[in-house]
Amino acid sequence: MNNVLFRHCTERVTEAVNIGSMELVNLRQNELTPEFILLGLLEQDNSETMHLIGDLGHPTEQTKQSIVDLILAAQRNKLKLRREGSLQILVSPQTAEVLRMAKEEADNLGDRFVGVGAMLLALHREPAGLSARILRDLGFRYERTKDAYLRQRGSNTVDDKRGETKLETLKKYTTDLTELARKGSLDPVIGREEEIHRLIQILLRRKKNNPVLIGEPGVGKTVIVEGLAQRIVDAEVPDTLANKRVLLLEMSEVVSGSKFRGEFEERLKTIKDEVLAAHGSVILFIDELHTVVGAGNVEGGLDASNMLKSALARGQLRCIGATTLEDYKKYIEKDKALERRFQSVMIKEPSVSDTVRILKGLQRHYELHHNVTFSDEAVDSAAKLAERYIADRFLPDKAIDLLDEAGSRKHLELVYAPPEVRRAKRDRNKLIAQQREAYQSQDYESAAVCQQNIMRLEGDLKQMMKTWRESRDPQDSTVGTEDIARVVQGWAGIPVMRMLESEAQKLTRMEDNIHQRIVGQENAVRAISNAIRRNRAGLKSRKRPIGSFIFLGPTGVGKTELAKALAQFLLDDEDRLIRLDMSEYMERHSISKMIGSPPGYIGYGEGGQLTEQVRRNPYSVILLDELEKAHPDVYHMLLQILEDGRLTDAQGRTVSFVNTIIIATSNIGSEDITRELTGIGFSKPVSSQKYEEIKDRVMRQVKTVFKPELLNRIDDLIVFHQLDREHIRQIVDLALDDLSERLAEQNLTIQVTDAVKDKLAADGYDPIYGARPLRRTMESQLENTLAQQLISGDIKKGDHVLVSLQDDTIITAVALAAQPVTAPGRGQNT
Repeated sequence: MNNVLFRHCTERVTEAVNIGSMELVNLRQNELTPEFILLGLLEQDNSETMHLIGDLGHPTEQTKQSIVDLILAAQRNKLKLRREGSLQILVSPQTAEVLRMAKEEADNLGDRFVGVGAMLLALHREPAGLSARILRDLGFRYERTKDAYLRQRGSNTVDDKRGETKLETLKKYTTDLTELARKGSLDPVIGREEEIHRLIQILLRRKKNNPVLIGEPGVGKTVIVEGLAQRIVDAEVPDTLANKRVLLLEMSEVVSGSKFRGEFEERLKTIKDEVLAAHGSVILFIDELHTVVGAGNVEGGLDASNMLKSALARGQLRCIGATTLEDYKKYIEKDKALERRFQSVMIKEPSVSDTVRILKGLQRHYELHHNVTFSDEAVDSAAKLAERYIADRFLPDKAIDLLDEAGSRKHLELVYAPPEVRRAKRDRNKLIAQQREAYQSQDYESAAVCQQNIMRLEGDLKQMMKTWRESRDPQDSTVGTEDIARVVQGWAGIPVMRMLESEAQKLTRMEDNIHQRIVGQENAVRAISNAIRRNRAGLKSRKRPIGSFIFLGPTGVGKTELAKALAQFLLDDEDRLIRLDMSEYMERHSISKMIGSPPGYIGYGEGGQLTEQVRRNPYSVILLDELEKAHPDVYHMLLQILEDGRLTDAQGRTVSFVNTIIIATSNIGSEDITRELTGIGFSKPVSSQKYEEIKDRVMRQVKTVFKPELLNRIDDLIVFHQLDREHIRQIVDLALDDLSERLAEQNLTIQVTDAVKDKLAADGYDPIYGARPLRRTMESQLENTLAQQLISGDIKKGDHVLVSLQDDTIITAVALAAQPVTAPGRGQNT
């Protein structure tokens, strides 16, 4: 083949000619015609021609296969002129003419060498040639291809044989956001007009025209740059920025794979030179700007930031950066020379109303992706619930993710077949496997039976699928508020479903629900319930915890038990109670245990006992047991939690407490309460007047221990009543219910007489310790006897145990063989 004809071609065009020649050899032809060059352009690795086909809106692989098929079909009609072993390939006159036109195209483009683009344009112009006819038949036009190629190459020129290989560096390590915007591949940008305007204003400066977007993760920094690219495509920018290209530089890609010394520097220098050669037509966008500090740095070498500084300062290189405030302070601010080359643009978290607008703008895109529809209520609730319950992330990112996952969940429900259909499919697959085994063992009779069963199941399956599809309501594809709430519940472990209207009745009867577990203490239960209802109704301040209380009173009256009952009611799990014994925080330095050790001390990085638990379970009940025993510095820390609903841990992370209920218990004044009530007697309840007198006396003592600034931030200080006879009797009933449930697991029922209950109540109460001795009394007088009889075999599974009182002693006996039970009721303990 005459290589002189290709002396003006770049390495990439020469490579395409060689690939085409190999195809020519495989087809036993000896004349290189233009269609084989087109074939080579398509078959190249990382083919520029394929990229161009995609930019023109054609399906790349399908179009490539069509062109290949048409070329090969035309070659089948040609005679196989070559003999095996002959290596002489001739260049046809048509190819020589295409090469001449390609050099003409290169000259018009200002290139010294013929590149891929010039060659492809020449193939369009081939007179009466096969390649031109194929391209024309598939919808390609010279003018549109040339416009797409000019957009793709920008202001770059092909000045040497490796010219296109150099251009590959910028294409390899960057993503063209303007091209994505032109194709409609970017999500719409809603709002952010002020930030985009400020971005354009900085880019139009003569020097130091490099904005850096600073904001928390997820507030929309990258989207603002995408909005700029969209405006450039829509010609909504000043003439100075018209037709500019915004390229996203992937710094991690530039660094990765640079094994040898100087390789990274060469890559970055090539990228910088290409951008500078574009004479201002390229705007570089570096997401996570802090990664340029130290990137590629080795001993005696330069890092990325130092390589870019000179071009940034002179205004030759327009660069947009984006980073978080934390990383900006940690990396950029420390390098003053780099910091002064960028102009800061602070990106704030959008409001809930702005987030709703953003979600409505994106709504259609997510509906098409998930094949569902989002109700207006779902869009609103995604923004509101994300802002309220997901404290460790930022809008609009967390709201968009909520909407996305709710759509995914709904789509999965729609396409997931019901259990009977899945069961039928499993049975069919088993029969197919059995049939295969029967054929292998030559048991054709069994195989025929399997075939009949398979056909029957196939018919049943079709009918079941038809019935299932017809039974689906079109409304089933609508994502509603409940779907959003379920996703929030899965993310944060927060029972958001309780907020919905279906749970409104449960909230109105909250006192009754808690009193199923808590005996007496109506004032405390009412205060807690009112706080929860205020929060659910949206009347509570969003910057403070849901409620904060100090429970006062003697031991054994239910202060800790109420906190557990509240965790059970709100979170369906009393283990979600975060309990801190404040006697462990009596020393000044022990406050570090709550928020984490400071840098340089043992335990730094492990997180605090309080902050870490709240960070992982933001919706919790916090119990600060015996608060008065803590060091006064702990009270100062609580002030910030109670006022602002947040606390910063030792690692600088802000932990939100707005979805917590804080309950502190204290025994202040308990001695006065016990002394005052000891003379009243066990059987007499306290009058309301006497209770108020006792409460005033306790409150005076409380004010001597806690400072006013702490007490004024507490929602309510509640003095618990001393328990009377009726309360203790109800607690006995609750304890016996718990025992019945444990016995039911062994298929036993139990019946306890009123006389036994009275004795347990009398023996299990102490004026000083309240109901705390009741558990020991139950164990010693009842449970030990039952355990002995169970182990000895006197009581067997299925028995009904009668517990009675004889000579002031509790005795147990098997009354009859009862039927198996699964769940005891309170009536069994009477």
